[in-house]
Amino acid sequence: MPGKRGRRGKYGGKRAEFTSDEDSVNNDAYSDASGQSDNRSMLEDANDNEVDEIAQQEAFEEKLKEAIDGLSQKSAKGRTICFNGVEKIFAIKYIPDFVEDRKMTITDSVERGLKKGRGEEQSTAARLSTLLCVQLGAFDSAETISRDLKSTIFFIANDNTASANARAECCWALGMNQFLSGNDATDTMEIAQLLSSIFAGSYLKGNGAIANISTDVAALHVAAISSWTLLLTVMTSADIYNLLASDKTNSYMPSLNRLRELLESPHLDVRLSAGEALAVIFELGRDFSCDYEQDWALDLVEILRDLATDSNKYRAKKDRKQQRANFRDILRYIEEDVVPEMHVKFGQEVLYLEGWCARTQYNACCRLLGPGINIHLAENQLLREIFHLGNKVLPIPSVQKTSKLERTLMNAAAFKARTIQRNKNRDKRSAAMAP
Repeated sequence: MPGKRGRRGKYGGKRAEFTSDEDSVNNDAYSDASGQSDNRSMLEDANDNEVDEIAQQEAFEEKLKEAIDGLSQKSAKGRTICFNGVEKIFAIKYIPDFVEDRKMTITDSVERGLKKGRGEEQSTAARLSTLLCVQLGAFDSAETISRDLKSTIFFIANDNTASANARAECCWALGMNQFLSGNDATDTMEIAQLLSSIFAGSYLKGNGAIANISTDVAALHVAAISSWTLLLTVMTSADIYNLLASDKTNSYMPSLNRLRELLESPHLDVRLSAGEALAVIFELGRDFSCDYEQDWALDLVEILRDLATDSNKYRAKKDRKQQRANFRDILRYIEEDVVPEMHVKFGQEVLYLEGWCARTQYNACCRLLGPGINIHLAENQLLREIFHLGNKVLPIPSVQKTSKLERTLMNAAAFKARTIQRNKNRDKRSAAMAP
C-alpha cells in the first residue's frame, strides 16, 4: 500500500512515513505557539469590539446632545426637526440617567415649544413631554415635570384656535402623563372633565341628527375619547360605579346613554374608540357589581350586534373588516362576559394581557413608543411595574462561536494526531506480514 502511504495530508506538510518524534515535538510547539497567537488575536478583537462599542455610544450621545441643543434654536422648522429627532431616540432607547442629567433643559424647551410654537411643533413637543415621563419614570422628577407642564398642555387642548392635530396630541399627553407619573384623583377628574367636553362634539344633536364633523376634528375626538378611557383604567371600580349611570350626567363623566350615541358616528375611529370605552366601563363596573347595568346592556347589545355584522357597501372593505372584528370582541364581552386575552412576546419574556383595561393601557403605550415598545418592556422599570413584569430579566449569555482560524487549527491538530497513530499501526502490520 505504498501509494496511500505517500499521499500528502489535507493541509500539506511532510509525508507521513518521514514524521519523526523530534518533528512531532517541533510541530506541537508550533501549534501551541499558533494557539497562543490566536488567543492573543481573539483578545485583541474583543478589545477592539469593546472600543468600537464605546466609540459608538459616545457618537450616539454626542448626536443626541446636538439635537437637544437644537431645541432652543431660532428657526421653528429647525426646532421641529430636533423635536422629532429627540422623540424618535427616546422611543427606541431607554437612557434614564442621560435624560435625568438634562431634564430641565429638555423640559424648558418643551414648554417653550408648546407656548410659542404652532401646529407641528406643538404636536411634537406634546409627544416629547410624554416620552420624557417614560424615560424618567424611575425618578420622582417625572411627576414634577408632568405637573409643571400640565397647565400649558391643558390650555392648548382646550384652545379652539389651535390646530386640531396639536390639540389631539395635547389630549393624549394629558392622559398619558397623568397615567405614567401619578394618579392624583383631583387632577385625574379635572383632565377627564376636559376630555369629555371635547368629544361631546360627536354626540347626536338635540334633534337626533348625527354630528357633521371634519376628519381632523374626528381625530381630535378620538384622541380625547381614548385618553379619557385610559384615565378610567386608573380609577377604582367604586368611582366608576358611582360616577357613571344611565339616567344622569355629572360634571366629570357623561352618561352611558351619551356614550352610546358615539357608536352612530360616521367616522370609524370614533365608533371604535367609543366601543372600547364602553367595554372598559363595563369591566370596571362588573368588578364592583356582577349585575352592573344589566338591563341597559340589553339595548346596547342590539347596537353592537349591528356593528359586528355591518355589511354596508358605502363603507370601505378594510373599515368594515376592522369594525366587525373589534365589535365582535366587545359584543362577546358585554353579552357573554368573555374576557379578551393577548400574549405579547418580547425577548425571553411573554406579557399576558387579560381584560379591556390592560389592553387599553398597552395600546396607548404602543401608540407612543411604536417599535420601541419591546425595548421599554424589557428594560424600563416603570412599564415593567405597570404591566406587573417584575424586575428586569438578565439576558442569557450567548455562547461565543469558534472563530474560523481556531477551527482550522483544531482540525489540523486532530489530523496530525490521527496520521501519527495510523502510521504506527501500519508499521506494526508491515512487521507482522514480513516473512
